[in-house]
Parts: sequence; structure tokens; C-alpha cells
Amino acid sequence: MLASGVHDGPVRIDHALSLEGEPGAIVDGHGQGSTIEVTAPNVSIRHLSIRGSGRSLAQMDAGVFLNQNAAGAVVEANELTDNLVGVYVHGAPGAIVRANRITGWVAPNLNDSGNGVYVWNAPGAQIIDNDIDGGRDGIFTTTSRNNVFHGNRMHGVRFAVHYMYTQDSEVSDNVSVGNHAGFVIMYSDRLTVRGNVSDGDRDHDMLFNFANGSRIEGNAVLHGGDQCVFIYNANKNRFVGNWFEGCRIGIHFTAGSERNVMTGNAFVGNQTQVMYVGTRNLDWSEHGRGNYWSDNPAFDLNGDGIADTAYRPNDLVDQVVWRYPAAKLLLNSPAVQLVRWAQSAFPNLHPGGVIDSAPLMRPPEVSAAHYHDTSRPPLPAAEAGP
Repeated sequence: MLASGVHDGPVRIDHALSLEGEPGAIVDGHGQGSTIEVTAPNVSIRHLSIRGSGRSLAQMDAGVFLNQNAAGAVVEANELTDNLVGVYVHGAPGAIVRANRITGWVAPNLNDSGNGVYVWNAPGAQIIDNDIDGGRDGIFTTTSRNNVFHGNRMHGVRFAVHYMYTQDSEVSDNVSVGNHAGFVIMYSDRLTVRGNVSDGDRDHDMLFNFANGSRIEGNAVLHGGDQCVFIYNANKNRFVGNWFEGCRIGIHFTAGSERNVMTGNAFVGNQTQVMYVGTRNLDWSEHGRGNYWSDNPAFDLNGDGIADTAYRPNDLVDQVVWRYPAAKLLLNSPAVQLVRWAQSAFPNLHPGGVIDSAPLMRPPEVSAAHYHDTSRPPLPAAEAGP
């Protein structure tokens, strides 16, 4: 038990113990290496203020560094400030990083900053209920498996959650607020991405690049940025019961992504609901249930909750504009209006693309869409979400 006051680091823990602090206990690394380095199993670090790591990415400097021998380590309820990386889980299986407040050091060049939590090759590691602000990425993981990232809140970073080569894992109930991008999933398979919120992120709220065989369900994008969802060469994923609202593009779908299922999602108030440049016909419905589209003017005469006509988010004019952006100058011309009228009268003129053969008349219930960030002023009633 460390008493209140400043305790000089760096510190290395090389046998099992519990290191805890009384209120006001600080461990200061004075800018040298990792403030606390753990090289033994079954170590717990709680209720400390940990600050002042070194600034070397090559040396993996961190507030708390857990190496491959630190199996089962617990880093809980600490305040980590002015460190290059907050907590570096470098090969420590079963480690738990929980309920910490991590404020990262921001370099003049963002790429010289570290991550809030960095996970490398740490099977079974869990990152739970942390508040992360500043630095490069909130949580970054690479070359790992069977991890759980749950209940974290990330703001003021580049990517909230950044996945690389991490398999068979879970990203659930996390909140990303006002970052460059929210949830960036790359080269990772068989994930569960559930109940997360991206609120006011700038570029991609959710991105899936070479991500396969995953289930993406119950997530919400609110006050979206450039693209609610970007899917690039990602295959055999299930997008079920998500809410995508307020983006320039609701979902951008490209690069040969195949066998993805889209059902029960809500696309609300996006400038362009879908951007798909391709000639294949994709039906975004399953077993007679499609998605909700806020700009769909269809009727439901038999009252079964399914629109009486299919929904097409894009037409031939959209395809032309995407390929030749200068054609935007002609959007209000009589020629373009004639093309659009011809497509409505003769459906066979439609190009290949997305069609929802069973669009929903009402949006699905998505609990994450009811999230409200108390740091934001309330929206006017006309703009407020569900």
C-alpha cells in the first residue's frame, strides 16, 4: 500500500503482489521508460495515479507495461496521465484492464503519440469500462485472439477502437465520441461487434476492411460524419438491427464484398443512403424482412409492416455521378430528370445495385440509438433522434 505523495519510478514488479494506493498516491516515471513494468504473473495494480513515462515508441514506453510473463495481471481503477501508452498489454494472457481513466500524451505529430491501451498477442485479455482521452488510438489491438473490449468510452483520439489481425473476439457496448473515426476493424475474422455507439465521429463511424465472418448487431451511429459504414472487401458478415443516422453516406459498399447479410437495420436521414458502385444485384433482405429507409415513400396497404414495393437507394444517375463527379453540374437539367422519369416508368432500365425487396415501414428498436451524451447540448425537437 503506497501512502499519499509522489513515489519515484520507473518501477519493475518481478513477483506476484498487489500494489495499491491510498488517495493521492502517485508513481512518477520522470520521463524514463515505462513508469511501472510488470514481469511476473498474478500482479494487481489499483487506485494509483501513474504518470510520466518515456516517449519512445521503439522501446514501448508506457504508464503500465505488462510483458508476456504478466499472465492474469489486473490494472484497475487507476488514473494514467502524461504517458506515451497508457497500458501496454504485450503478450500478457488473461490480463484485465478495467475502470481506469487514461489521458494520453498528444505529440505535435499525431503519429508520434501512443495509444490509450495497446494489446499485442494477449489471448483472453479484457479491456473493460475505461475512459480514454487523447493520444493516437483509444484501444489498438494486433495479432491477438479471444479478447473482450467492453463498456469503454473514447474521445479526443484518432480511432476509438482499432483492430488488426485479431480473431474470435468481442467489441461491445463501447462509446466513441467526436473522434476521427469510431470502430475500425481490419484483417480480423469471427468478431462480435454489438451495442456500440459512434456519436459525432468525423470520417468513418464504422469501417470493415478484410473483416470476415462477423456479426455486427445493435450498434448505433448518431450525428454521423462522412460515412456511417464503409465496407471494403469484407465478406460473410451479418449486419442486423443497427441504426445509421446523419451521415453524408449511410453505407459505402465496395471492392467485391460478398455474401454479407443486411436485415433489420435503420438508415435515417443520410444524404445518400447507399453508395455501391457495381453491376451485381444485391438484395438486402432476409426471409422476407429488409431494412428501414427514412426516405422511402412506399405504402403498406395490407398492414404487415413491409412496404408494398421494393426500395432502390440508387439509380443510373447516381452511378454516373460517382464515376464522373463533374456530372453533378447537370443534376437539375431536363435531360437528367427525363432519365429518372424513364427509370421509374421502365424498371428494367435500372443498373445493377442494391435493392431491398422487403423494406420495413417502421425502424427497428435499437437500444444503443437511445444513448445520449450528457456533454452535448440537447438537440432541437425537430432534429432529435428516436
